[in-house]
Amino acid sequence: MNSGYLCLMVKIGNVNLLKVVRRVEIGVFLAGGEGTEESDILLPKRYVPEGADVGDELEVFVFYDSEDRLIATTETPLAKVGDFALLKVVSVNSVGAFLEWGLPKNLFLPFAEQSRNLSPGQNVAVFVYIDKSQRIASSMRLDRHTEKSPADYKVEQKVELFIVGKTDLGFKAIINGRHIGVIYKNEVFQDIFYGQRLPGYIKKIRDDGKIDLILQPVGSKGAQDLGEKILEVLKSEGGFLQIHEKTSPEEIYDLFGVSKKKYKMALGGLYKKRLISIEDDGVRLLKKNLIP
Repeated sequence: MNSGYLCLMVKIGNVNLLKVVRRVEIGVFLAGGEGTEESDILLPKRYVPEGADVGDELEVFVFYDSEDRLIATTETPLAKVGDFALLKVVSVNSVGAFLEWGLPKNLFLPFAEQSRNLSPGQNVAVFVYIDKSQRIASSMRLDRHTEKSPADYKVEQKVELFIVGKTDLGFKAIINGRHIGVIYKNEVFQDIFYGQRLPGYIKKIRDDGKIDLILQPVGSKGAQDLGEKILEVLKSEGGFLQIHEKTSPEEIYDLFGVSKKKYKMALGGLYKKRLISIEDDGVRLLKKNLIP
């Protein structure tokens, strides 16, 4: 079998739309791309959808089984080739580790691609890729697999973050599955944990290409969104909120998910618009803004 050619026709480690070319007792064979029976890919019987017949096209995930044969499944793995993911270590030996990724054959993490010693039961952030021998593998050396081209994000743009490490400065995160950025610890007002996925915002793209991130909206939009949230909370509390100068940052974060500094800035904007009054013991919604 010319696996190199197959790679051009079938996306190994990804979902493919493949045609059923023949039925056998153990399942069905799907067209592999070369037009020969030797290149066809088995979809085992337990995965064959009811009523599937020759000529039908099926969405399947293609990978290598324990005997290094291409095989298909209708199950969805926890990660595909090209994905960053948090996966659990199942076993470790002298050549590497094996990770649980939702398929019968565990995902290989070579020893050379590990950034620290591993033990079964640990969760590790990895990138899934095709190695030089056309096998699916994973790597903890995430910097090697992020894009090096200049980022095309805009300041204040909302992005999806995958937390992959902690540094003296703060937290490293994969941005939209493409680039690496940093969330500075002095701008984090919530619990963040390794492997967490959460929304964030582009704060700054530096001249050297490094990307600064923040978890709350920045600029005027962030202040506007927070102001609207403060008004909503005031209305739900009958028009008065006992938050004042001595209120702890933790209490403010519990209510609004932002720092005390950002809260006070948004509060100042509402005050200038004469939507609220700021009193010694709290904040009051002006009567004209109360819900009838």
